[in-house]
Amino acid sequence: MPATGGSAQESSKKPSRAAWSVRWQPFRPVNGSPVVFRVSSPWLKSLTARWLDHEVFFASDAHSKTWYGIGGVSLETKAGGYPLELSGTDADGKTIAFGQKIAIGKNKYPHVKVTVPERFTQPNAEQLKRIAEEKTLKEQLFAHTDPEREWSGTFLPPVKARISDLFGTERVFNGKGESVHQGLDYAVPEGTAVRALNKGTVLLARPLFFEGGFVILDHGQGLLTLYMHLSKIEVKENGAVTRGQEIGLSGGSGRATGPHLHVAVRWQGVYLNPATLMSLDLPLESSD
Repeated sequence: MPATGGSAQESSKKPSRAAWSVRWQPFRPVNGSPVVFRVSSPWLKSLTARWLDHEVFFASDAHSKTWYGIGGVSLETKAGGYPLELSGTDADGKTIAFGQKIAIGKNKYPHVKVTVPERFTQPNAEQLKRIAEEKTLKEQLFAHTDPEREWSGTFLPPVKARISDLFGTERVFNGKGESVHQGLDYAVPEGTAVRALNKGTVLLARPLFFEGGFVILDHGQGLLTLYMHLSKIEVKENGAVTRGQEIGLSGGSGRATGPHLHVAVRWQGVYLNPATLMSLDLPLESSD
């Protein structure tokens, strides 16, 4: 794992036990990057953090004396140094606060034009009602944050296929209606098996107007993965899934120009690059 060090900024007396260290992946995050933090210390009994105005939830690995937390950088975040503000307690209940500044770079994303059926850019009254209802549902689900870690090990690709559209692409639909592509598109024919990126719980498993057959998985620590345009859904809401488990079949349902798989990643309301998440070398849970 790429590493960097830091120095403690303590709110109480300096601990006499071994020093702590803070490391993260990717080593040079950019706007749109997920980030995994690793804090090592034999004396920490609890750990919390704030970064980019969000709480970072940590889970400990008892064997390695290491704490793992997930964060993210929004597409709108400007380049610069941003402090990770950590606060931990020791076995005696004393609080130690420390900080580590992390540099964020600026990435350039492509710009494309897309043509879709007019019903998706000019929906009728009945469709607008459905869209509003589904918007409320999605807002409720996206507000869900489980601080407990469910993910275990490296995040896997959902299919073995070519990526046809990248995260962060600026799109213009039918010459108007600009939007940003907030996931990855895989060029797969209808009926291709789609697999869970990681272990988690099913938050949503039903068809929606824009997304078509839609599955949302909660991986804990505020991290969600989204799978869209499915022709068949093979999991049920509130059910548990394992890493690599088949959750459905690809299709072209919803707002789609043809069969493909759209996968997105959200962390506490922020869309992140799935390709970066899948490139990170992450540990299995100690019990796995």
